[in-house]
Amino acid sequence: MKCLIVAAGQGTRLREKGELKPLIPIKGVKLIERVIANARAAGVEEFFVVTGYRAEELQAQLGELSDRLGVSITRIFNRDWERANGISVLAAQQYLDEPFLLTMCDHLVDPEIFRALLAAPLVQNTVTLGVDFNIESPLNDPEDVTRVKCDGTQLKHIGKIIRDFNCFDTGVFLCTPIMFDALVESQTNGDDSISGAMNVLAGWGKARVFDIGNRLWVDVDDPIAFTKAEALLEAGRL
Repeated sequence: MKCLIVAAGQGTRLREKGELKPLIPIKGVKLIERVIANARAAGVEEFFVVTGYRAEELQAQLGELSDRLGVSITRIFNRDWERANGISVLAAQQYLDEPFLLTMCDHLVDPEIFRALLAAPLVQNTVTLGVDFNIESPLNDPEDVTRVKCDGTQLKHIGKIIRDFNCFDTGVFLCTPIMFDALVESQTNGDDSISGAMNVLAGWGKARVFDIGNRLWVDVDDPIAFTKAEALLEAGRL
């Protein structure tokens, strides 16, 4: 299985911890290395990382990481990295013509989330999003997470502002190449984001959700989330 990691943005909200978010150490290990290690623990064998902001620096570090870990990491430059994250996914289209995992460089997740998602039945021409139904006492900031409305296993709507949501977007997807068709359609509609593509897929009846259960994940997007992630790592829960 291949894994695509989006790592193109500036990460300004975490700037006090370091200049380049994917390379910020957390408990002595860089964020991007932890993401790769968690996916490898679930059986991922090949990685594709989309860079943008300070790309040369990040790509050099990824090359060193590839050599040190003995893992394939293809580095892809997104010249339009200042646009929404869907543009970064589209930048990898030529490399991914089969099912693949998609995740973010700053999302630390229990490797069991990857493992369970990969073990679930794969429905052709769909994209499945890992979702968290713990909306009453969430680990992540409920004002910042992306909200999801689903009906059974069908994703109906996704976005930052949804009133009748019933779960949260974990930032972990199991994709088939239909994701790229949806990204193009969403871009045509004026939305460059991954969420925009998922709403397109929902309209096509091709967007699905996977319940992560009580497994943990943290979007390490600001100092508060960073501290939470440190505590979970210290406790051996991530």
